[in-house]
Amino acid sequence: MTDHLPALVFLVPLATAISMPVAGHRRPGLCRPLALVALCSMTLLSAASLWAVCDLGEVRYSFSGWLPPIGIEWVADTVTATMVLVVGALGVLCLVYARGLGDAGLIRGRAVPYYTIVLLLVSGLVGAIYAGDLFNVFVFLEVVSLSAYALVAVQGGRALVSAFRYLIMGALGTAFYLLGVGYFYAATGALNIADISQRLPGLLESKAVMGGLIFMFIGLAIKMALMPLHGWLPDAYADAPPSTVPLLAGLVTKIALLVWVRILYWAILEGTGGESFSIFTLVSSFGIVASIAAACVALGQRDLRRMFAYGGISHVGLVMIGVGQANVTGLGGSLYYLLNDAVMQCGLFVLAGILAVRYGVSSLDELGRARVRNPWLIVTFVAVGLGMVGLPPTGGFFGKLRILLGALEADNTVAAAAVVVTTLITLGYFAQVFEKLVRSGSEGLERDRAETPWTLRACMAALVAAVIGLGIWNDQVVRLLVDATGSLGIWSL
Repeated sequence: MTDHLPALVFLVPLATAISMPVAGHRRPGLCRPLALVALCSMTLLSAASLWAVCDLGEVRYSFSGWLPPIGIEWVADTVTATMVLVVGALGVLCLVYARGLGDAGLIRGRAVPYYTIVLLLVSGLVGAIYAGDLFNVFVFLEVVSLSAYALVAVQGGRALVSAFRYLIMGALGTAFYLLGVGYFYAATGALNIADISQRLPGLLESKAVMGGLIFMFIGLAIKMALMPLHGWLPDAYADAPPSTVPLLAGLVTKIALLVWVRILYWAILEGTGGESFSIFTLVSSFGIVASIAAACVALGQRDLRRMFAYGGISHVGLVMIGVGQANVTGLGGSLYYLLNDAVMQCGLFVLAGILAVRYGVSSLDELGRARVRNPWLIVTFVAVGLGMVGLPPTGGFFGKLRILLGALEADNTVAAAAVVVTTLITLGYFAQVFEKLVRSGSEGLERDRAETPWTLRACMAALVAAVIGLGIWNDQVVRLLVDATGSLGIWSL
């Protein structure tokens, strides 16, 4: 039974998405509870899958009896099982949050397509995480991208333009990634990641392999919004409906980044025995530039959602810095920070949506005049903000610390300095938010005096618990994540 858990985790949201238009045709009110039950069930199954992986070891699931490298294989190890659990949990949180915003956050009269697309997005994310071969990664990333385009565009107006720009950039990313997969297949004759790692020795100097790796990196860099290939993201997040942005910001770019980490370590590094340090140096260099440049742009933003969007782009660069160190400390810190950033980005856009819908606040200037005195919102802003800056006891602190230690372990002082500089700049723009949030002026916008719905209070409480809990149990989470790296040969590098 445990061997089938990865397939069940994927099938529950997919089957519900397929049946949603039929179930909601006459009674659209059924869509929300159906979607919520599906994602809650998926989360429980993913928790069971993680438990089984921790207890019994890695699970490799083959479809229809066709064994790899010919057949399709999914891999459930501690990294993928943990990330799938995060996808399910954040999916549940975002649906509860959308309910709390009401029709102003969710598109009135479009519940059936909205929940159908959300479930398809979650299904695609699960498939992209589990997929053990490069082509099926492409298939599921396309499902994710198409769903994301629709979720951005569903509000109409300016969001249509942002969604179209997102579509064009996403199509370019897809083309580059698929071209890279073709080069890899021409050089190795394989698509399965484990099989590629066995065939790579002696091929790293091949122009086909290097070209394929570069093309795949460009394609995934667009999808993860790595600066300077980030142009689609700020407008998409600023113009999309408030109910959809937390799901997109928390998960979509993070899964593309996770795919790149798996290719880089589980295919390239394992297949070359640590002889590909120039690739890791390049990755680290891109991360250094992206983390500092995006943080500087965020510092100059006045619109809250655009500021948080650039903050997320900066943190993609931080993760790339850790990935580029080619050691256990840096990789463990990056994977751990990836989980934390998924929670923190989701939290920031949850808060931005509450401010926009319930208080009419979308910019720093409006925040300073709004006199927001909601203790739930203020406490959540402080907790998530401390995590983004990287201060204890949040998970963001321990993630940045491990990335910093990984850079020092690799004698990469430039990367270590970049982590510190990015942290200081992040402190600069979050200090502006905190100052505006607590300002006690009497003029300006009328304060929303309505009681905060229990759904929004539950979401904010869960986010605070996650940010603090990941910090308190950071050692256990990091050990869980690095359990999957035992075969990579980086312990002795």
